[in-house]
Amino acid sequence: MPLLTVENLKTYYFTEKGSVKAVDGISFSVEKGESLGIAGESGCGKSTVAFSIMRLIKGGKVVQGNITLGGTPLLNMPIRDFRRIRWERISLVSQAAMGGLNPVYCIGDQITEAITTHTKSKKKEAWNRAEELLKQVEIDPSRARNYPHELSGGMRQRAMIAMALALNPELVIADEPTTALDVVTQAQVLKLMRGLQRELNISIILISHDLSILGQTCDRIIIMYAGKIVEMGDVQALFREPQHPYTKALLSAFPDIKSESRTLTGLPGRPPDLIDPPTGCRFNPRCPQVQDICKAKEPTMIEVMPKHYVACHQVKGAS
Repeated sequence: MPLLTVENLKTYYFTEKGSVKAVDGISFSVEKGESLGIAGESGCGKSTVAFSIMRLIKGGKVVQGNITLGGTPLLNMPIRDFRRIRWERISLVSQAAMGGLNPVYCIGDQITEAITTHTKSKKKEAWNRAEELLKQVEIDPSRARNYPHELSGGMRQRAMIAMALALNPELVIADEPTTALDVVTQAQVLKLMRGLQRELNISIILISHDLSILGQTCDRIIIMYAGKIVEMGDVQALFREPQHPYTKALLSAFPDIKSESRTLTGLPGRPPDLIDPPTGCRFNPRCPQVQDICKAKEPTMIEVMPKHYVACHQVKGAS
């Protein structure tokens, strides 16, 4: 049984102009100990997937679908019960550590509070645990008494990871955890996350618009476009043989220092308005291979190779 299962998830935001179909019928699973990446441009629904799992949607709601963790349904669970799951079994590393940390409390106190709120640990025990966690993420435990502004961006992000690991969760969701960091610090944080995943045998969902980051860190990748999954599969197969035109366009926009010199190409246009998305394939207004069927009929997800799935009319075997 997979650790996490998401089935036909639909999450909409409600505005004066209409319902924004941010996530519109996606299904996937995460195995225990697996690292799953979710990629796509801004506005494609990546973060909404994370917030749906964590039940942190504001201005909208999950209108359809099921999310189960180890067979336990999460969406209909009383919020009081889910708050325990949110820290004890699933945790979140947010995009901006400075916004996720309280500026008036030192780092140690914030990790300690997370522990004492959800367990029966005494404050001294929780403080010792906080120091252990900081050491685990390669921060000197003496920095536990520092405030967020006294730490570098990379150290703040590692402190957020320490807090996410405080109650030994089975699944950590990291939403763009390296976006605000320089390239060197990004590499350090990604190396740390890979090491912790293997050491602790936890599952990770890593959300990023940067495919190169996911390629270094994940076992499988999901490609999202306009609230839909268009391709998902093993990271090596997806990089080696991308099937969907959108995946190919994303990969062509990133340099590869291991390959021969090539001209990088951009992707004209932008994702559609999800209040009124295009009929058929939502990528059809930007697709260089578009045909009449793409504008009229939504493609179904098919397995083109073992455990490699694509939703595209142009792929062999599609209907």
